[in-house]
Amino acid sequence: MNTYFLEQLIASPSTLPANISPVDLAPCVLTIGNFDGVHLGHQAMLTQVREIAQAQNLGSAVMIFEPQPREFFATATAPARLTNLAEKQALLAEYGVETLIVAGFDTDFRSLSAQAFADILALRLNVQALVLGDDFKFGHDRTGDSQFLRDYGLDVTNLHTVTDSSNDAARISSTRVRDMLLAGDIDAANTLLGRDYAITGLVVSGDQIGRTIDFPTANIDLKRLKPALHGIFGVDVVSLDDNGQIIPNGLTVNAVNGQTGIAGLRADSLFGTANVGTRPSVDKAHNWRLEVHFPELQADLYGLTLQVRFLHYLHGERRYDGLEALKTGIHNDVKELTDWRAKQQPC
Repeated sequence: MNTYFLEQLIASPSTLPANISPVDLAPCVLTIGNFDGVHLGHQAMLTQVREIAQAQNLGSAVMIFEPQPREFFATATAPARLTNLAEKQALLAEYGVETLIVAGFDTDFRSLSAQAFADILALRLNVQALVLGDDFKFGHDRTGDSQFLRDYGLDVTNLHTVTDSSNDAARISSTRVRDMLLAGDIDAANTLLGRDYAITGLVVSGDQIGRTIDFPTANIDLKRLKPALHGIFGVDVVSLDDNGQIIPNGLTVNAVNGQTGIAGLRADSLFGTANVGTRPSVDKAHNWRLEVHFPELQADLYGLTLQVRFLHYLHGERRYDGLEALKTGIHNDVKELTDWRAKQQPC
């Protein structure tokens, strides 16, 4: 999948010349949105894009926004991210998208008129047709819609709301997935996602408090304002290469002293216990963390890219009075989660 940033494609979006020539992008069918989570509703949109693209011998393309609009307008109250940019890129490529266009959502972009935005689509991005939700709006003060684009001369297909037949035909949405994850209902969230929920990130240096209480953890960079789920979880974890492929035995290749961990439920994975939250028992700044402890593993994981798949919710974050109480609490959580793991069959 080729990724372009819109700023690379247009010199001055607020003053787009009327006679500007197209960039070197193949004629395409485009869909536009946040695509946070790339859930079943998003996947239906992508399927429609691919079908139209194949029928008309066009490329398939998606435009997303960074930051997401609600993060731009109200950072403090914006919803938690299901997927950061890198995770979204990987998922969109997995679902067959050929071109990804990342629009930097800033003051200039939000000030574009509907006409200027349509000009960008047709004259700079070589868009021949669009697949949009039935409530799609764009342009300054949201004055543009699907009919505006049709009047402009673009072919627009509207995909109606995709619903969840298991729950009174409720709309499948990123909001519903977030609500399920926040409640610890991982299975329900996975149903709407069409896959297991996971977070991918680089192992970075942390406070190294865990090793002082005999529970060392891998601190995984979240690359988002806040995560969509909080609490204590059983997880399985794989190491990924630069192309996003699983590295065979990637977590155990550097293991020492025979401490190679507990097998996860996927091939080449290890079982871990994860804490996602702000660590209320630690007297540090309350920034969001994803920390994974690997029972029975002794290895240097710094610099690895890990994909953490959430399997089982144990409980929410708890505050403990002092490090000894915290150590006891973690010990109990690890035992309960490893007991749970012992009852599971590999995938």
